[in-house]
Amino acid sequence: MYAAPVKGLELFLLGRRLMKIGERAFEPSHYHRMPASVRTVMLDVFENPDSSVSEITARTGFPQSHVSASVARLREDGVLVTTADPKDRRRTLVRQAPDVPKRAAKVANSTVDDALAAALGTDDPEEVRETVELLEKLAVRLWGTMPPLPPDSPP
Repeated sequence: MYAAPVKGLELFLLGRRLMKIGERAFEPSHYHRMPASVRTVMLDVFENPDSSVSEITARTGFPQSHVSASVARLREDGVLVTTADPKDRRRTLVRQAPDVPKRAAKVANSTVDDALAAALGTDDPEEVRETVELLEKLAVRLWGTMPPLPPDSPP
């Protein structure tokens, strides 16, 4: 027997809730003070290095002016770097700054157990462990493996 079909909005809301739990799992940082739309641009660049502003605009659905302003802000904050496209000097390519993986490694290695327990409303470590296992299985199904940690992350 099959469970009831999941609707797109339900999946979207679940994703947002999981993001919020993940954000609570690491200590407050500059990341937490960014508007969600700027974080979206940042994460898109991390997943798609050497993208042009127009490519980021197409993937995120934000207006080009917002993407350009977000890239400028993140560049000033030392999170992103931009270079001229060697094939077309009129285009700007965006990628994460070289030291970001080292800074992100600290965040990437924080566990979600406490934040997940709070979201589940439990202090039962077995329930948290089972939920983490389910999330790991989902990650493997969606990515084929667990998502990669930044370089320089301890195992």
